[in-house]
Amino acid sequence: MITLTRKLKKETDVSRSTSSEPSKRVSVRDKLLVKEVQEMEQTLPNTCRVKFENPDTLHDFNLTVMPDEGFWCGGRFCFHIYITEDYNMAPPTVKCLTKLWHPNISEEGDICLSLLRQNSIDGMGWAPTRKLKDVIWGLNSLFTDLLNFDDPLNIEAAELYTKDKEAFRCKVREYVTKFAKR
Repeated sequence: MITLTRKLKKETDVSRSTSSEPSKRVSVRDKLLVKEVQEMEQTLPNTCRVKFENPDTLHDFNLTVMPDEGFWCGGRFCFHIYITEDYNMAPPTVKCLTKLWHPNISEEGDICLSLLRQNSIDGMGWAPTRKLKDVIWGLNSLFTDLLNFDDPLNIEAAELYTKDKEAFRCKVREYVTKFAKR
């Protein structure tokens, strides 16, 4: 008696031997990203642009945030986003490529954003229910309403803001002019 499993295995073996190209399995991550990238592009904030160096590689791309209000208005800030194979169980890896003066982004490009952490004290960390569009909106919001001076990554920036808001504003403008001018 032939079982369905044996029949499928036999058909697969035959197709592999007749094909000159080895079969390539599509990962769960890549299946999820096809839909999520489309959704992300449809809901992209007007201050953001996404660029895929290779349109066939949806797990590796750049995001440019160009705030139209706040301290960083007029700047162009680039982020590299890489989505590992264990997505959506783990958050994407994000690095800021533009040097800036920000309490939640270090000068080396590390980012302090709850949803980019696997485990977060505030309960707002990564969960499998989160999507790529959440990451984009979160990064965009770091320049407006998610700005956090109470739990900074760049302590010096947060302290300057607390002591002298005008000096903070000047330092931000200096960085924007030097590293992030549009």
